[in-house]
Amino acid sequence: MTKNSTSSTGSKTGSQWTGMVPVDDTALAVTDTGGPGIPVIYLNGQFATQGYWQRVIAELGTGWRHITYDERARGRKSKRSADYSFEAAVRDVDAVLAARGVDRALVVGWSYGAFVAAHWASRNPDRTLGAVLVEGAQPYDWLDEAMEQRIRKTFRRMSWFLPLLRPTGLTPRMNAEQMADSNIELGRLARELGPVLDDITVPARYVVASGASLGSKGDEQERIRASLDGVVARNANIKISAKVASNHDAILKKDAPAVAEAVREVAALDRGRR
Repeated sequence: MTKNSTSSTGSKTGSQWTGMVPVDDTALAVTDTGGPGIPVIYLNGQFATQGYWQRVIAELGTGWRHITYDERARGRKSKRSADYSFEAAVRDVDAVLAARGVDRALVVGWSYGAFVAAHWASRNPDRTLGAVLVEGAQPYDWLDEAMEQRIRKTFRRMSWFLPLLRPTGLTPRMNAEQMADSNIELGRLARELGPVLDDITVPARYVVASGASLGSKGDEQERIRASLDGVVARNANIKISAKVASNHDAILKKDAPAVAEAVREVAALDRGRR
């Protein structure tokens, strides 16, 4: 399952490794708990950090190999880049796994990270143990011209205080235009996501929230979630593991047990396929 060719992985001893992984024109801050357990790589929300996964990791415990990292210009240590595209985010999964000597992993993504996880699992079935998609990767066309302008206006309004929070790692070292571009690109990807999900051939489980998310209005979020009905009907590999009470933004904090249970379910299904 893993290659122990990198002496610092700690996969034999179980010791934790923390360091920087170079990729393209940047470097990413990575943490790898090591150990012989199933490797799980966690993919963050669009502007979130690896710290968001602490409760899920605690729920799963030490029997797994947990790999987390901060995307480009996120967190306190990951470096800036000339490329903040979605394709760069997918490439970064490969870079982190290669640096840690991992051949096959279970991918878990929240929000933006769920889109990355879905694309990576669809493109790499032989390297994917399975996928857990948390409040993201929903094939719904929510982006129109009015929404695009709303996104740009929102990030412009935030631009005055974002630099104040950057030293804490709570906001990325990206400017407002770059953040808006990333969000708009995600909307375009959402409308084209159906075929990607249809091509997933490994066990995949969704954990979905209830209610609104930051920036959504009315029943927008529930209409987006409803798009999963068609996905589940078309692809027997994909199911909804749980719908929980918390909203999009709080799901990893308040419903970590449900996410951890979906990880266990997917891992058990992979063992059954062998």
